Amino acid sequence: MALDEATTAFLTGMAQAAGPDAKPMWELTATEARAASSGLKNLYGPGPDVHDTEDQTLTGYDGGTFQVRVLVPNEKPNAVLVYLHGGGWVLEDIEGYETLGRQLATKSGAAVVLVNYRKAPEHPFPTPVEDAWTALQWAAENVDRIAGDRVPLFVGGDSAGGNLAAVATIRARDNGAPELAGQILLYPATDADFSRASYLEPENQSFLTTAFMKWFWNHYVPEPALRTHPEASPLKTDSLADLAPALVITAEHDILRDEGEAYAARLEGSGVDVEHHRWPGQMHAFFSMVNLLPASADVMDLVAGSIRTRAAATESVAG
Repeated sequence: MALDEATTAFLTGMAQAAGPDAKPMWELTATEARAASSGLKNLYGPGPDVHDTEDQTLTGYDGGTFQVRVLVPNEKPNAVLVYLHGGGWVLEDIEGYETLGRQLATKSGAAVVLVNYRKAPEHPFPTPVEDAWTALQWAAENVDRIAGDRVPLFVGGDSAGGNLAAVATIRARDNGAPELAGQILLYPATDADFSRASYLEPENQSFLTTAFMKWFWNHYVPEPALRTHPEASPLKTDSLADLAPALVITAEHDILRDEGEAYAARLEGSGVDVEHHRWPGQMHAFFSMVNLLPASADVMDLVAGSIRTRAAATESVAG
């Protein structure tokens, strides 16, 4: 199956707007790439109103600081979701993900904590991992205050954020806390292996190309030997047993498809409750294209429904 019509039209419009002389993103510096991609957030719209918003500054493991933004959809959220945005550990921020966060909060009923973890190359591995972990611990400590009750806690993210969410889930298991009701991984980066079939298929070289992904890894983990570290490539983790239930979404035409599906298969083989969907006709990053791609809305409904269902089941067991 080819990319769907909406995605093809979007890519065509992007190419026309950039012009014939535009350099590929992977030939830009990180600063240039951030500037070149910053206009996307203007296409998403403001997102729905929420009951309350709150920005907090957290102190990281090294004394540096970063922000989180809490989006509370109503007076009694049914859960708290710590959400880690995509962007290859280099691009994007919580401003660009606010519309997605607001939609996710209002549709799921969960308070969403957007994490502005520090980015490479200024802050390479393991800083984004440590910031994600700090944010998850902070959310766990503040669930009662955020939601007004001890509601279930989830962690999730897309692409590089899916990588960080997977690692944070493993850390939560290894540390015995916080208790997680679920992990939500959208086309996650799980392994720095560019030889997988999905990296080599020409039809997958669209929004995220193999050259671009290598550029991201070169910024995030510049030393190739470190890329096999389990907290850089969670697929390398010795055991994935006893982790929180997982919802894993992959895209048919995505270079990260195979490593995301390999991770889902390993989770399932380790006895973890896994729900996996490969979304047909879609490219990498489609979920974050809120109000632009119809498939984004479809997956938003799926993710929100999964949170509602699992939160209700967790509450029922707790009660």
